[in-house]
Amino acid sequence: MDLVQKFAPHLPLLRRYARALTGSQDSGDAYIRASLAALVEDPDQIDSQIDPRTALYRFFHVIWGGTGARLDGGTDVSDAAADRRLQALAPIQRQAFLLTALEGFSVKDAAYILGVSEDDHAELVNAAHRDIEQDLKTKVLIIEDEPIIAADLESLVGDLGHEVTGNATTRSEAVDMAKANPPGLILCDIQLADGSSGIDAAHDILGLMDVPIIFITAFPERLLTGERPEPTFLIPKPFQENTVKAAIGQALFFNPARTPNVSA
Repeated sequence: MDLVQKFAPHLPLLRRYARALTGSQDSGDAYIRASLAALVEDPDQIDSQIDPRTALYRFFHVIWGGTGARLDGGTDVSDAAADRRLQALAPIQRQAFLLTALEGFSVKDAAYILGVSEDDHAELVNAAHRDIEQDLKTKVLIIEDEPIIAADLESLVGDLGHEVTGNATTRSEAVDMAKANPPGLILCDIQLADGSSGIDAAHDILGLMDVPIIFITAFPERLLTGERPEPTFLIPKPFQENTVKAAIGQALFFNPARTPNVSA
């Protein structure tokens, strides 16, 4: 089996992970390109006896660690805010949290990817839980047309200490709610009640304010094609509670909670 056959199916998810880790499409993709270039140059660097996805993520972390785990100059996030938070929270803590909560790896596999013991991994995740959510409380707008899912998200967001400003079920309703009570974070479904698109709703809102948006979809890989600008934060349906927590923590990590000023 050649490199393309072996690793290509796992690249969309690795790209999602890299973007969540760096908070930027440009920066995340830069690390992916660096990893692939190194892999093509020397394929024997990857352990052929390990599950391909686990081995690929492990190799990505070798490249990440070799660069000092720093954001490159192409990042499109708020550098000053991100730098302050990176100094306060060791990157490996976020890596441990994201590998299990967002990417769904077992503790054993996540520990292998990071090159730490399982006990050390547990400590890193606990530290990330404590630190990544501290002082990040904000207002959250939910854009979701399924009542049960919306209720689950509202409960989870509330448990994290955030305030839910409303639940929109259509594009126009979402824009109106965002204008009326500007959120510091948006959780957004793709398919909405009237056949409108959550992506279009997000585009409209981003034209009014700078706010992090986490997209929720049953097919996250379809939005990671490399053919157009893509969301930084994606949650697959059906989602797990820790997955939402991980994405919220990362989105607010790179976009500290604030109250936008918007004219209705």
